[in-house]
Amino acid sequence: MRRAIRLARAAARRGEVPIGAVVVRDGRLLAGGGNRSIAAHDPSAHAEIVALRRAGRRAGNHRLTGSTLYVTLEPCLMCVGAMLQARIGSLVFGAADPKVGVLSSLARKGRLGGLNHRFTSRGGVRAAECASLLRDFFRARRVHD
Repeated sequence: MRRAIRLARAAARRGEVPIGAVVVRDGRLLAGGGNRSIAAHDPSAHAEIVALRRAGRRAGNHRLTGSTLYVTLEPCLMCVGAMLQARIGSLVFGAADPKVGVLSSLARKGRLGGLNHRFTSRGGVRAAECASLLRDFFRARRVHD
């Protein structure tokens, strides 16, 4: 998670929403990434998608079976869909996202049942630090806007 937090800070320095993600398999870092939606003019360039794309290229496979995705903010529906397609084994996230975080909303209410792949998840890892990155980023933007 430390590496994901560093990537989130780097994203903030680029003017992106400070979210970072890393993919680890067999104790090895496969890839990481931070949000790039603004710079890439790409609504799908969330940190999780960036990290999964890089990990797939590095692994030489779109399936990342047995991998763990660490991300600083609870993933949205699009990112969870990508994780399911990649067949990750587990997800570890920092801050919860009660507005669009899938695990706090849809998945907890059982609305993602019937899928052919599931992964384990654990939230709240370094949650205060992850949440503070977002809070500070948006507070600074409100002051400058």
